[in-house]
Amino acid sequence: MPEAPLFDPIQLKSFLTVAETRNFTRAAERLGISQPTVSQHVRKLEQAAGRILITRDTREVRLTDNGDAMAGFARSILAANDIATRYFSGAAMRGRLRFGTADDLAITGLPRILREFRQLYPQINLELTVSQSDQLYRRLKAGALDLVFVKWVASEQEGEVVKHDSFAWVGLEETMLEPGAPVPIIAYPAPSVSRKLALDALENAGRTWRVTCTTKQISGVLAALRAGIGIAVMPTSLIPEDLKVITKRFDLPPVGDVDFTLIRNPVANTEVIDALTRAIMGRKLTPVARR
Repeated sequence: MPEAPLFDPIQLKSFLTVAETRNFTRAAERLGISQPTVSQHVRKLEQAAGRILITRDTREVRLTDNGDAMAGFARSILAANDIATRYFSGAAMRGRLRFGTADDLAITGLPRILREFRQLYPQINLELTVSQSDQLYRRLKAGALDLVFVKWVASEQEGEVVKHDSFAWVGLEETMLEPGAPVPIIAYPAPSVSRKLALDALENAGRTWRVTCTTKQISGVLAALRAGIGIAVMPTSLIPEDLKVITKRFDLPPVGDVDFTLIRNPVANTEVIDALTRAIMGRKLTPVARR
């Protein structure tokens, strides 16, 4: 059985820099080495792979199909090598991070971000709490959490806004509301930001209402909506495809805007909190799967 090729991280780094700059001279300047050395690294990598990775003429440098594939592998190999180096050199970030997130924000890409964060910082003990925003905020202020990711009334000064959104009334396509009848509401238990804003909006508009379902979890809200038990308010960006915005159809009052916000405990481990904050701020938080 032929021996599998081993790819040198130094050669991979030179190749990847050429792939990004599309220029051997600029790649050499960025790496702080000579252009012939960069060319040698790429040639040896091609020999190890047994494939042509880059073609070049007097006008341009292009990646072959194999070069495109190698660029993806190179990023993964170098990232894994960096993690392993930090881990075994003792430079890996350590500590405990008590992180709380609002229940419905957990249906976004947040779980994937947390998984990647754990892979990147394996020596950080990540403790996760999923609850309602108000409860998480109280626990943060009591010193029981280090960082929380919550739905907050827009324009609140505290915290770092990850995403700005607006609430909308949501229900099934076939939802019917009888004129003059109380609006059937699916809501989280009080205290809840979305519940308070929704009920205040109805009362200010002179609309009567009744709570037909109270649930602590987003899965319960979605199940009740899909069962046609009532309607609910949700951030627009989190509405699944099988549910519809019905605000205008039934002349329901606007509920207001919402910010997805990170709020930190000022006495907690700043380095660890900064690392997770960067991970969340750097990624789009769209629903993982819309049904």
